[in-house]
Amino acid sequence: MSESLLEVNGLKKYFKVGRKAELKAVDDVSFTIRRGETLGLVGESGCGKTTCGRTSIGLYEKTGGSILYNGKDVHEEKLRNPLGLSKEVQMIFQDPYASLNPRMTVGEIIAEGIDIHGLAAGAQDRKDRIHELLHLVGLNKEHGNRFAHEFSGGQRQRIGIARALAVDPTFLLCDEPISALDVSIQAQIVNLLVKLQRDRGLTYLFIAHDLSMVKHISHRVGVMYLGTLAEIGPSKELYHHPLHPYTQALLSAVPVPDPRLEKSREMIVLDGEVPSPINPQPGCRFRDRCKLAMPICGEVTPKLKEVAKDHAVSCHLYP
Repeated sequence: MSESLLEVNGLKKYFKVGRKAELKAVDDVSFTIRRGETLGLVGESGCGKTTCGRTSIGLYEKTGGSILYNGKDVHEEKLRNPLGLSKEVQMIFQDPYASLNPRMTVGEIIAEGIDIHGLAAGAQDRKDRIHELLHLVGLNKEHGNRFAHEFSGGQRQRIGIARALAVDPTFLLCDEPISALDVSIQAQIVNLLVKLQRDRGLTYLFIAHDLSMVKHISHRVGVMYLGTLAEIGPSKELYHHPLHPYTQALLSAVPVPDPRLEKSREMIVLDGEVPSPINPQPGCRFRDRCKLAMPICGEVTPKLKEVAKDHAVSCHLYP
């Protein structure tokens, strides 16, 4: 997993709000994802996770920075080909109810990518591919003749995964694929994604709110706050030794299954409200809610710097 598949450098995505104001949804974010790896991206609602993911694969036009996928500039590739990297890069959407066409059968939904890219040799090959994909995600071939409304939320998400795999992609953007599902179903979907990665050598950018699930599936984890990357590092290292005060606060809120240990833990309560991402003030964006804030935090914007092997943090506490 040493070869970089996706390289994001200084990515910026701003949205115009009114005549002069700018909403800085993603502001100078950098990370790499190695081939066969899962990078988890976590943070509060509105921190820019989804915008970062979608801009990274060319669904949104970037405001600044560079994005290289397998050595190719994602946005230049998109200009040459309106479909961009759609065959190599696919997306699993958050809402399995809204992301499937209610007027198409499951077989038609899965086969759409196969038809667009001409991947089937004929009608029988097309049918066999659909049945193979249904079986791959734990469904039966008979399900291909039904419509999306006839399935449960977990089954619909499996259909979404089958659709994403239909064109044999290398990279999957998983945009909160478990947030709309029951807890027991969440575990099934995450285990399915882990198995598919192991069997097919897939690479994931996994966006989620549930930190315990992110820990289970991710090799590395990035923590976003108000459009910036607060911390990024190996999953076990970040969960056992969080460095940024924001990461520490997030992890303190994750419940532990051991009642004795849970009783002894102290939850870090953040002060104040999340500031507006519209024309943010200079300095650390977390400073107004941080109990360890120093004068420099309001004057100088901290840069993401490596403080241990593969473990980087954006905080003035680590000079």
